[in-house]
Amino acid sequence: MNERGVGTDVGADGGAEAGRGVAPDIRTDAVTDAVTDAAPDAKRSLAPGVRLGRLSFVWRPWMVLVTLLLTAATFLVFCVSIGVGDFPIGLSRVIATILGRGEQVDEFVIMDLRLPRALAGLVVGIALGVSGAITQSVARNPLASPDILGITWGAGAVAVFLVTVSGGTATAVVSSVGLSAAALAGGLGTGLLVYFLAWRRGIDGFRLILIGISVSAVMQAITTWLLVKADIRDVARAQVWLVGSLDNRSWDEVRVALWCTLVLLVVVAATAFQFKPMHLGDEVAAGLGVRHSRVRALLLLCAVLLAAVAVSVAGPVAFVALVAPQVAMRLVRYPTPPMVASGLVGALLLIGSDLVARAGLPIGLPVGVVTAAIGGPFLVYLLVRANLRQTDR
Repeated sequence: MNERGVGTDVGADGGAEAGRGVAPDIRTDAVTDAVTDAAPDAKRSLAPGVRLGRLSFVWRPWMVLVTLLLTAATFLVFCVSIGVGDFPIGLSRVIATILGRGEQVDEFVIMDLRLPRALAGLVVGIALGVSGAITQSVARNPLASPDILGITWGAGAVAVFLVTVSGGTATAVVSSVGLSAAALAGGLGTGLLVYFLAWRRGIDGFRLILIGISVSAVMQAITTWLLVKADIRDVARAQVWLVGSLDNRSWDEVRVALWCTLVLLVVVAATAFQFKPMHLGDEVAAGLGVRHSRVRALLLLCAVLLAAVAVSVAGPVAFVALVAPQVAMRLVRYPTPPMVASGLVGALLLIGSDLVARAGLPIGLPVGVVTAAIGGPFLVYLLVRANLRQTDR
């Protein structure tokens, strides 16, 4: 990359970003490899800037085009997912019913039976995608996701504890306390634990991942111990939830998750303006007046809460938060995970996986099985590429 130019501009996601002449302070070879894949043409011309009053940003037509295409693809798969089932409904009838112009029988099937599940997949996918984009950007490592950092397993351990430790009264306890609230509290607590254990005059991405893997292993061990000691009926209920499933989602669960996700996304969008300079390094960000420690902590808190909300609705769905930001980064040809595109890819991946799990296989499977089948090989791919990068050097 050409290192002669110096300057900053404001990206489409908001905030200042590196000009084409300044290489971000990225200390992880895997991220450097991802940057190379995402932006192969290092000599392309600088994108034009746009100023609206005090707000300025860089106009990136390719990023806008890809984002619009991802939005259209997500809506299409969302509608197709609603129409597929024992009572098939055409795409035009699905859209008409969503807009309030459908027949009565279609309204019952869609609004009461299928739409809550589809909306749950949409909300969970967006939450996991944005959460993964934040953690990977803050840690500057493509392996940093809520799955790897132990957040999802922490939420799962607390939820399994609630289900299993009550014995034969699990149903009463879950209905009174709330499985979703337990998972939310578990994810938040685990995220805060990982953050404080990894803190040492700041957050280092490598240390954050190591601490997260350790905490994740502890939470998995606790979960296994609870399942071994529990009643077989409670174990069956907990196992389905642990894999990650969108079955039997209610409107109450979807509404709570939707509003929580919207509030968190607003906070993330407002904070992103100050986060962009941090890609240049903490010293440069501090010179530009950014309180990098506070911004990093706030973004990580939002990422933890987004992941916890997702787990509280669908269980610990594996690998969506890991895969979505990396796929989005390559699609938009951007050197860091883009928030909006990551959320859309996460939603598209989760809804599509649920559609495959319900209609594309001989037997119905939880959505987490399909996402694991996709995410496992992708994780191996990231590790192999990082290893090849080290070998070339």
